[in-house]
Amino acid sequence: MAVKIIQLERLIHQKQVRLLVRFGFDDYFKNLVQELEGALWSNTLKSWHVDDTDENLTKIYAIFKDKVDIDDTFLVPIVVVKISEEAAVMLNDFTLWLKSKRYSPNTIKTYTESIKSFLKFYHNKPIAEITNQDVITFNNEYILANNYSASFQNQVVNAIKLFFKTVENKMIDVDLVHRPKRPKLLPNVLSKGEVKAILDAPTNVKHKAMLSLIYSCGLRCGELINLKPNDIDSCRNIVVIRNGKGKKDRITPLSIKILDLLREYFKKYKPSTYLFEGQNKGEKYSDRSLQLVLKQCLRKTKITKPVALHWLRHSYATHLLESGTDLRYIQELLGHNSSKTTEIYTHVSTKNLQLIKSPFDDL
Repeated sequence: MAVKIIQLERLIHQKQVRLLVRFGFDDYFKNLVQELEGALWSNTLKSWHVDDTDENLTKIYAIFKDKVDIDDTFLVPIVVVKISEEAAVMLNDFTLWLKSKRYSPNTIKTYTESIKSFLKFYHNKPIAEITNQDVITFNNEYILANNYSASFQNQVVNAIKLFFKTVENKMIDVDLVHRPKRPKLLPNVLSKGEVKAILDAPTNVKHKAMLSLIYSCGLRCGELINLKPNDIDSCRNIVVIRNGKGKKDRITPLSIKILDLLREYFKKYKPSTYLFEGQNKGEKYSDRSLQLVLKQCLRKTKITKPVALHWLRHSYATHLLESGTDLRYIQELLGHNSSKTTEIYTHVSTKNLQLIKSPFDDL
């Protein structure tokens, strides 16, 4: 009979140091680990985990002793680096400045997390002594060494520049930092048949209405869940998108078919504050829940592409272009500042490409 083994590991999960208890599928071990207070299962880690305390570690050894071999070779100490008190005060000032300038919550979170990682890297160095060379060193020894993405690299450098300009009143010359060229990635586009299959998949009228509205109006996920009932103007057949990306309002045409679907949804759910609400009345529907709805639709349709909600917006723009809509109108409908952003859809439109005859056909 094979000897059963559990593996203990210590790592940082969701910004906290956790004790992981790993083992193969076993109901008996599962029941044992659930005896630990606060034991949680993580789908990401594929493991049970608890708070990293001496008490929990002692309990784990006591519970599993004489029942299984315990592999604790990965149970190494983790040193959590904290930013200095000075840095914490300045980071708070920076956060307040971002809020006063009405930056979006997502941008504030991204910038503050970026600055925090930089300040942790130089936790022993006074902020006033940080120079351009320190930013270059951080770029090479932290960002590149950890193989972080080019977009993350640009985000961090931009955040550092803004932080020192607003809080420390010091100019950091980001041109001295080697910046990656942003890859010119084409948007992912679905065929009309694939879109129809996805939108036909939900049996729940709320789910159907949400996905259909994203595609029919080219909405971002955040724009959809922020919609309020009054934003649907059934008299003029338009949807008003308020405070979209870049703090801009815009309008987009409302399909008659979508209007009928929204009326059916409204009669059943009677939303109060937001057009699409979660389980609690008056609370907006979560983007995570909507992503799960899309995943269920993909399973039903057996579409194996890694479709994300934003693909529906890309598909809307591309299908408009292929049907002859002027690029300038598409730019307005999508809320793009620059026509260059919209022009990328010309690279994925197949309407003109299909007219080109391959020389292979003449062989």
